[in-house]
Amino acid sequence: MQSTMGRRSGSSVVSHSIPVVSVCIAALLLSNAIIYLYLDSVYQTDEQLVSPQMGCVPQHFKISTMKNCTPWLQCSQINSEVRKLKMIGQGAVKKVYLAEWRGQKVALSKLASMDYLEDFAHGLSMLQALQGPQVVQLVGSCLEDQTLVTEHHPLGSLLNLDVVLAQEQHQQHNTWQIRLRLATDYVSILHYLHNSPAGRRVMCDSNSLEKTLSQFLLTNDFHLVVNDLDALPEVDSSRGSFVKCGHRELTGDFVAPEQLWPFRDSRKPFSDNLMPEYDEKTDIWKIPDVTWFLMGKVPGGDLVHFHLFQIHEECKKEDPKLRPSALDVLKVSQRLWVEEELEVCRLRPGVIPSVLNFPAHLGRVRARKITTKQP
Repeated sequence: MQSTMGRRSGSSVVSHSIPVVSVCIAALLLSNAIIYLYLDSVYQTDEQLVSPQMGCVPQHFKISTMKNCTPWLQCSQINSEVRKLKMIGQGAVKKVYLAEWRGQKVALSKLASMDYLEDFAHGLSMLQALQGPQVVQLVGSCLEDQTLVTEHHPLGSLLNLDVVLAQEQHQQHNTWQIRLRLATDYVSILHYLHNSPAGRRVMCDSNSLEKTLSQFLLTNDFHLVVNDLDALPEVDSSRGSFVKCGHRELTGDFVAPEQLWPFRDSRKPFSDNLMPEYDEKTDIWKIPDVTWFLMGKVPGGDLVHFHLFQIHEECKKEDPKLRPSALDVLKVSQRLWVEEELEVCRLRPGVIPSVLNFPAHLGRVRARKITTKQP
């Protein structure tokens, strides 16, 4: 009797396990298809750009609870309809205020000093040219008043990540999956900037980890958008056009070797005129350090670092020509995502893979490919 019941019990376990395993395998096949589409989408850099929220056409926006896309606000609308509430940040170029427009919270940025008018104008032109799912949404601007308005992200900059994830309402997001997704977003943004409709752009305002993190905002659904575009010079190797990030000597391990004064060992004084130029591979050098911060110390993070070790070693090549592209790194991150979820399925067949949450991010990326126009 016991033997019969044991066989029935075993059969029951097997019969219940098979559908769960099937669901797991189906989910992973779906995730592979999604990632294929995602990687295909990041190749598409010459299509019409739309904003990330519901496919607004260029020079339109839709934030928060808005139902329809609206043209960018102009000077008169900003002056009459945008109400400044309080200062929430200040840098060398801009002062940033929490503001309100028609009941919607927005970020109002004003030029901090006329000494940086050129940087402010450059940042605004980049915001206008690069609108897409990986860039903070522009609401309006008024260059004559040195003012711009963008979507407000209450979680703040990426510098706040650990503080945000320590809050009780966000602790469930403090996982290797979410953190890897943020790291993937970061690399995806670099790929976009390096292949943007405004040319190959380099993130020059990234001479330290803290400064780099401050360039990105954390969205409510735990993704990243790049926010500060005041220093995005263009590289065009076909024309022999390269960049230098500022006119002062850079130091430290965070910046790429080619950004350091090459004659420092001979104690030759720094000269901007003698400083060699470089390209977007300076951004690639910084990927491992930013990823290390983003992964934090969560369970499973060590395994992620292990799988990323080889590509990160390549990112740290002294010769920038030997470093991978941002897309090369992105492919490894996405492949790692699938492999880790497959391991979850193998060890815990009752757990539905979290990769099924990935389509939300895919939609944000592929919004670039929407070409429908407003009536």
